[in-house]
Amino acid sequence: MGLDAVSLGRTGLRVSEVAFGTWRFGRENDAGEVEVGRERAHELLDAYADAGGRFIDTADMYGSGRAEQYIGEWLAGRDRDEYVVASKIYWPTREGPNGRGLNRKHLRNNVDAILDRLDTDYLDVLYIHRWDDRTPAREFMRTLDEFVRDGKVHYLGASTFEPNAWKVAKANEIARREGYEPFTVVQPRYNAVNREIEATYLDMCRDYDLGVVPWSPLAGGFLTGKYARGEVPPEGTRGATDQQFVDSYLTPENFDALEEVEAVAEEVGATPAQVSLSWLLHHEQVVAPITGARTPDQLRENLAAADLTLSADQFERIADAK
Repeated sequence: MGLDAVSLGRTGLRVSEVAFGTWRFGRENDAGEVEVGRERAHELLDAYADAGGRFIDTADMYGSGRAEQYIGEWLAGRDRDEYVVASKIYWPTREGPNGRGLNRKHLRNNVDAILDRLDTDYLDVLYIHRWDDRTPAREFMRTLDEFVRDGKVHYLGASTFEPNAWKVAKANEIARREGYEPFTVVQPRYNAVNREIEATYLDMCRDYDLGVVPWSPLAGGFLTGKYARGEVPPEGTRGATDQQFVDSYLTPENFDALEEVEAVAEEVGATPAQVSLSWLLHHEQVVAPITGARTPDQLRENLAAADLTLSADQFERIADAK
């Protein structure tokens, strides 16, 4: 079965129910090795497209621009209009005091660079990658609105690490007052253990009818089932090498949620990763979780989550476990 198409918030845009994240494309690890090079990137994109995937997520800083280049080369042999391509802007991609943030100079320079690397005339979605407290919201909303009016961008979004609902609401109220294009999609971290957006952020999204496209649906690998309560993390995993990951994820309450995910996985004959993705797919406010992968087989396994059906009881058990 292929991936279904769903509506992106209140827009008329239809996207695949699972987005493909490309943050590993061109990324160098601590040993200086590229995690996913050009050939593997194209294999992954092929596997995603073969499954009916049409929603590709990237950013100008992924692989120092190489991710966008790989995607642009891959798209060159295909019908660009069949794909929804989203990128992000904020982090520095060049030297200089104005080489980062949401100031007008940086936005205008970088949106053109993004389009050049992707070898396309337009972006379907442009996210601000982080909030910029140094730049007035009215300034960057006006600049982003210009991109839409010029046809360089179709829709605007906000990707956030800290889920500050009031900042997104403030920006959209400025847009409403001034007649600018508003944010219509958001990209927060959300999964069965990272639930901070449930406090106020999801309520804000509901009020503004924003499409929610979560990143980190597998909690950095914690929800794949590779970790077990009271056991030493497997060698080579983040749990074995990253103390911040240990402190953030290998906690008693997170293992409560993981064990419920594993119980449901056994019931439905799926992997914990598939159940974790399916839990988001069953969420009424989630449009399309963003999944990445190192290999085509891993990607195909993750995409199989779209074929799972969880009962209301199974959904609630996972929701209540955290």
